[in-house]
Amino acid sequence: MKKEISKLTIKVFSIDDVILGESTYIAKNVLSLNKSVVSKAHDNFTNYIKSINIDIIKKENRNIFVNSIMDFIPISTKVLGKVGEGITHTLTGVCVMLTGVDEKGIQVAEFGSSEGILNKHVILNTPGTPSDTDIIIHVDVVLYEGMGTVRKAILSSHLACDIIIQEIRECMKKLNGRSCDEKKDFIHTIDDSNMNIAIIKQVAGQGAMYDTHVLPSEPCGVKGGKSVIDMGNLPIVLTPNEYRDGAIRAMY
Repeated sequence: MKKEISKLTIKVFSIDDVILGESTYIAKNVLSLNKSVVSKAHDNFTNYIKSINIDIIKKENRNIFVNSIMDFIPISTKVLGKVGEGITHTLTGVCVMLTGVDEKGIQVAEFGSSEGILNKHVILNTPGTPSDTDIIIHVDVVLYEGMGTVRKAILSSHLACDIIIQEIRECMKKLNGRSCDEKKDFIHTIDDSNMNIAIIKQVAGQGAMYDTHVLPSEPCGVKGGKSVIDMGNLPIVLTPNEYRDGAIRAMY
């Protein structure tokens, strides 16, 4: 007998253009990001971060040098409920890229850095990378000398980037769900009469550039999440809907 455990509804909003402006809003498929949020993000982590720069990279401008890529991050937010249930708003056509270097030009790295020409270093249209049409909000963090391999500095970079994304998320929470471009419902059920199937996913948890947070407050966020390193890299059970809703933030 099937029993419903939870329901997750994901409402998708398409973005055709992104601009840096004086306020954050979404209107007519255009995302405007208040560029002053960068100062707010930096002020919270001045012990490790010297400066943060932000720019918009469109598909025709990807033949540029970028510092070591720390992550590509989708932009989603909870409107109702917690990660794995309720309602989530998500944006398509745009993602965030976090890069980092220290003030002496040493790239953020643990076993190897990934700086270089963006077009040549990223395979697009694969899990974890942007599509070939996505607009990229590029957050570039400059750490103080020697901080590029320090775990707290790397985590601070992710948290600072999360503050910038939260500025967008707060705007997304106010979007009228009825105006979404696509809606998907995911019902989590169990059937006591059938076998239970578990899918095992191995994630990284071994240092500054290889950390994974689970169950953050926001889908694919950092704040509120728990590091698998801090939990001793022990197995964690997640529901299919938690996985779909961004319960795992792979920070590498």
